[in-house]
Amino acid sequence: MSSSKPLENPADAFLQPNDGVAISFWIISIAMIAATVFFFAEAASVSTHWKTSLHVGGLVTLVAGVHYMYMREYWVQVHASPIVYRYVDWSITVPLQMIEFNLILKAAGKPTSSAMFWKLLLGTVVMLLSGYLGEIAVVPKLLGFTFGMLGWLFILFEIFAGEAGGTAKDCSEAVSSAFSNMRLIVTVGWAIYPLGYVLGMMVGSKGDVFLNVTYNIADFVNKIAFVLACWSCAKADSSAKGEALLP
Repeated sequence: MSSSKPLENPADAFLQPNDGVAISFWIISIAMIAATVFFFAEAASVSTHWKTSLHVGGLVTLVAGVHYMYMREYWVQVHASPIVYRYVDWSITVPLQMIEFNLILKAAGKPTSSAMFWKLLLGTVVMLLSGYLGEIAVVPKLLGFTFGMLGWLFILFEIFAGEAGGTAKDCSEAVSSAFSNMRLIVTVGWAIYPLGYVLGMMVGSKGDVFLNVTYNIADFVNKIAFVLACWSCAKADSSAKGEALLP
């Protein structure tokens, strides 16, 4: 028999109109699920070699949507940052996004080496592991922030000046445009994450509020927009080649 006491107000177990953070979790979780349905449905309307790219993109939003359901409930019940859920989500979705860089180039018929992916994965591991250790206070937050930034800068170097950057120059106009948009998201969009980390460190008792709202906005923009860039490329390239399965 459970010894837990019932809530004085049962409504406290659900979304409250004055809890902007919880509402943002809810909106983004539904948006991720809607995006997943869209990307998987659209995979049927592009050329065969683009299907994997859209399927991987759908996995990005699906994984994020599931985790956002749990993060929303954690915030509603505990009113604290769902750090573990957040980083488990990122540890799956960010490498999938790095895979997208390889897939979009391979779909365009350009040679890519496995080294390009492993370099991007290395930067991802350094970025996420450093941020996580800083947020759970295993290492000083500033140290975690610094090494996380170094991991992000390494990723930027690889996609602009490394093998990925060089390969993108020889692609078709549709692929080149999509790849540029994806790089822009990783550059500008991902800059929102360190902003949230810094706000979480510096604004005192409201740190969790600012951190989570900022992270939620960043995920909404970066995950959905990132895959939309791939989808746009797939549609344009398939249409140009007359290989789309559906009009």
